[in-house]
Amino acid sequence: MRTFVLMSFLLLGLTSFAQTTVKGKVVDQNNEPIPGASIVIQGKAIGTVSDFDGLFTLSTTENPPFTLSITSIGFVSVTSRITQNNQTVAVTLNEEQTMLDEVVISASRTPERIFESPVTVERFGLEDIKSTTAADFYGGLENLKGVDVNTNSLTFKSVNTRGFASFANTRFMQLVDGMDNSAPALNFPIGNLVGMVETDVQSVELLPGASSALYGANAFNGILFMRSKSPFDYEGISVSIKRGITSQKAAGDNAYTDFGIRAAHKFSDKFAAKVNFGYLKGTDWAANNTEGKDENNFITTGRTRANDLNYDGVNVYGDDYAVDIKDVALRLESLGLIPAGANALIPSVEVSRTGYNEGDLTNYNAESIKADWGLYYRPIEDNSLEISYVGKVGTGNTIYQGTNRYNINGFFQEQHKLEIRNDNFFVRGYLVGDKSGDSYDMVFTGINVNRAWKDDSTWFGQYTGAYLQATLAGATDESAHAAARAQAESGRFLPGTPEFEAAFNRSINNPDLTTGSKFQDASKYYHADANYNFSHLIDFADIQVGGSFREYELNSSGTIYTDADGPINYSEFGIYSQVQKELPLAGEKSLKLTGSVRYDKSEFFDGFFSPRISAGFTLNRNHNIRASAQTGFRNPTTQDLFIGLDAGRAILVGSSPDNLDRYTRDFQTSAGGQLLGQPGTITQTGRAAYENSYSLSSVNRLGETGNPADLEIANPDIVKPEQVASFEVGYRGKIKRLVVDFSTYYNSYKDFISQEVVIAPYYGTVGDGSFSVAAIANGDFQPYSTYTNSDADVNSYGASLGLSIKVLGNYDLEGNYTYTKLDFDREANPDLQLNFNTPEHKFKASFGNAELFKNFGFNVSYRFSDDYFWEATFAQGVVPQFHNVDAQINYTVPSLKSIFKVGGTNILGDEYFTAVGTGFIGSMYYVSWTINNL
Repeated sequence: MRTFVLMSFLLLGLTSFAQTTVKGKVVDQNNEPIPGASIVIQGKAIGTVSDFDGLFTLSTTENPPFTLSITSIGFVSVTSRITQNNQTVAVTLNEEQTMLDEVVISASRTPERIFESPVTVERFGLEDIKSTTAADFYGGLENLKGVDVNTNSLTFKSVNTRGFASFANTRFMQLVDGMDNSAPALNFPIGNLVGMVETDVQSVELLPGASSALYGANAFNGILFMRSKSPFDYEGISVSIKRGITSQKAAGDNAYTDFGIRAAHKFSDKFAAKVNFGYLKGTDWAANNTEGKDENNFITTGRTRANDLNYDGVNVYGDDYAVDIKDVALRLESLGLIPAGANALIPSVEVSRTGYNEGDLTNYNAESIKADWGLYYRPIEDNSLEISYVGKVGTGNTIYQGTNRYNINGFFQEQHKLEIRNDNFFVRGYLVGDKSGDSYDMVFTGINVNRAWKDDSTWFGQYTGAYLQATLAGATDESAHAAARAQAESGRFLPGTPEFEAAFNRSINNPDLTTGSKFQDASKYYHADANYNFSHLIDFADIQVGGSFREYELNSSGTIYTDADGPINYSEFGIYSQVQKELPLAGEKSLKLTGSVRYDKSEFFDGFFSPRISAGFTLNRNHNIRASAQTGFRNPTTQDLFIGLDAGRAILVGSSPDNLDRYTRDFQTSAGGQLLGQPGTITQTGRAAYENSYSLSSVNRLGETGNPADLEIANPDIVKPEQVASFEVGYRGKIKRLVVDFSTYYNSYKDFISQEVVIAPYYGTVGDGSFSVAAIANGDFQPYSTYTNSDADVNSYGASLGLSIKVLGNYDLEGNYTYTKLDFDREANPDLQLNFNTPEHKFKASFGNAELFKNFGFNVSYRFSDDYFWEATFAQGVVPQFHNVDAQINYTVPSLKSIFKVGGTNILGDEYFTAVGTGFIGSMYYVSWTINNL
């Protein structure tokens, strides 16, 4: 099936031939060449860019006459009428272009000015990369309007828009030259760890909100488009060298290196090639939060090992495992190891083992090594038909925070793409595969280093026996617990000792989570998609059709997914169409109508239609009003469907129909359960979570009240696709020198996909009022994190406003404000985890001048984030508000074709964090030298 679909898409493209060539030169009003200017045929997805000398050549299938639109950031766009083949044009651009004239492709899959885009779109181009105050282009996305960037690690930043953000951000898509770069094992992008090299970036576009109508199920909350430079248009060698330091209280001052090189050559008008290499190395933001969490993972200020017997520190691992010592006493008594009746002296209290700090379990090495290459062939002279092969590989080290904290060490990802395209179509097929390398779960590392030294049964037996002995000797409860821990801790492996290192190395190389912590995976997916634009054949409207196909191959050897018996394969496909028509009205007024619809089908679910309709009303060149309505959906992810992972606090079990019985686990019953006639060992499958479970909140209430009537049956439904209805209204315009971009939206969700923690008793049937209640009372139960849909009303809404103006002559002053709000009744749905994780108020501003004096520029940016509640399975709590200032100065040396830059991020030194459980973000200072980067 995969081969048939790929070949069908490839054969679709061999239909177009061209015969028109246009050459020219683009200069400014001082007759200086303008490199990187965009030359596009109006209304078509056909164009090129000028080289370092302002020269360009455009080959197209279009027959004259047609009109070229020539644009460049900082200049007023112009048009040029082409009336014959081999025509040569001279183009002069004048300064003072606004961002409204920038050309984007992502909003409608066709080139158009941002001013005319039917939906909200943000753009980050070459000039923005040059002037960004961030350490790299990816970090510069933080300054875009409406964008949230959550920092997981120095090398892993998660981009999101309009709420519902977590590091496992499966609601947001990231495309590099049309390829999805989400990791197959995780089903979401891991920032730019194995992404693009900065010297090869041509532009970045971002669509916030649902985009399923054109881009499919994963484009639910937004898409980030990254486009690289063509070797036909950008030749030569470009180098970027960046050196500096990161500074953090927890980790100190550490060296930072970022190196990138791009080499591209146009061998002839028919063949060109390029290669890129990037290397980054630094020290990660250390996480050392030792505040304790409660049973729901809420951070509770003041909880420490000294005052909390069941202490579970945020960045302390191994203390996650706790036992009620009353149950231990009953077991010891039944075995005759303590006197009969002695259990009456043992309180019913949860006690946790002593854990290890995160810094003892990782070296905080942040590293990224990536390379890509491309071969591009244009077989027909003066024709835009292009056949290309692109390969990408990357490896690196980072920290990932999901249900637990993971050291992603030596993670490897590869991509290979074949593509055929011309002015009117593209057909591509690609493979994305990953390997987990030497990655491991730091939480289970702490747990299993403890167990390597002393198994849980022995540790808790010694603790309970010592507590009893101290109590019989007349000790107070506090003193008895202190004596018990001292006894149980005797001989503990201390960090840095050979015994600790040996146990640590055994754990991180063992994928069995009962004794080890290795993260093992070699998953992949195959993807093909195609698009055809009929605008060269049909005059009355621009019509596009396209489709995509994807097949997953999950292969974690049973360590993540329930694939111990072999890889899991499943597929999905989609088709779409878009019609766009511009209606001239009186004067400069016009109305652009766009309608699109997409049909997607996963093999596990019924198909879904995702329509979108939008209207853009242009009053004149300076004022445009837009409105759109669309529906979107997203299929459950690979983890939603097939995960089977014991995360310690709960077992994560996906809910595809055949996954409920694929996950099995043996559990030991308590002495109390055995007194009720239950066997010592019971086997439970994942089906128990979905068909025989109580809600977590009701079990907590039972613990408080002792009233079995407080128990509520959970039995969540198996997961199905989630849907959203999205409505947006916006305005773009220029009022004298002030550029305004405003939008507001409202999203209403149906069948919201979320994780719900439930409690499955080892015996009895939920609601029976007897055995199942006794199981809960005896501690004979297992928490499960299930994947399901909520029937609760989940809505969100917000607005954003961006302002830009030239002040004091040639200074750029920009600012934007974003408001984001969740509309959800938390009190009525205490067990539903939404992971909204977004500040209600955000404000960003920048002030700079690209030409303060000849060849010298600067920029200063400021960000403010309101406080917000972070909700996630690892830890929950408040992220305090923060203010952040970044700055840079740059100097261009034309004779060396070089740009020198000195900058710093968070230069005020006020450390902050964007997610509970991560390291505090410190400051970074750097010096960079970029050579020949057009």
